[in-house]
Amino acid sequence: MKILKTELPGVLLVELKTFSDSRGLFMETWSRDRYAEAGMTETFVQDNVSCSGKGVLRGLHFQHPRGQGKLVQVLSGEVYDVAVDIRPDSPFFGRWTGQILSDRNRLQIYIPAGFAHGFCVLSDSALFAYKCTDFYDPKAEGGILWNDPDLDIRWPIEHPVVSDKDSRFPRLKDIPLISLPRSL
Repeated sequence: MKILKTELPGVLLVELKTFSDSRGLFMETWSRDRYAEAGMTETFVQDNVSCSGKGVLRGLHFQHPRGQGKLVQVLSGEVYDVAVDIRPDSPFFGRWTGQILSDRNRLQIYIPAGFAHGFCVLSDSALFAYKCTDFYDPKAEGGILWNDPDLDIRWPIEHPVVSDKDSRFPRLKDIPLISLPRSL
């Protein structure tokens, strides 16, 4: 396993060690001790899986309070995954990073609490899995408009399929600062 930093402090890429032979492959996707040695000491309490078709865009989602750190990966297919720093006291507030995750590159990305998260599906379908550091709480659920012009996220699809709920999220500048997380 190899940990790579992104341009946003705290958002990390994980290159998994894969063992392949004529029968297929094996990879360890989580080991508390190994990840702790690499500096990720968070406790994960919930695992989620979503399956989406080509062109589906989910996000940009966050929870506050009860922020969720997420360790995400694609089990099948390919997505463009985005993390946005939404902590008003952060020098990186409003900045984003994007990464292609796929069953071929076998990358994981760790997105700490205090970031909004979203992804769009580039393949015919994608099976997306993620571990969370806190439980889902509908009262803490928040979101930012996926195509907020101030964020200028360069999504690799022009006309995504977005849920009604996600398409009604506000722009980041329209969310009261009290409703956004702070740095830890």
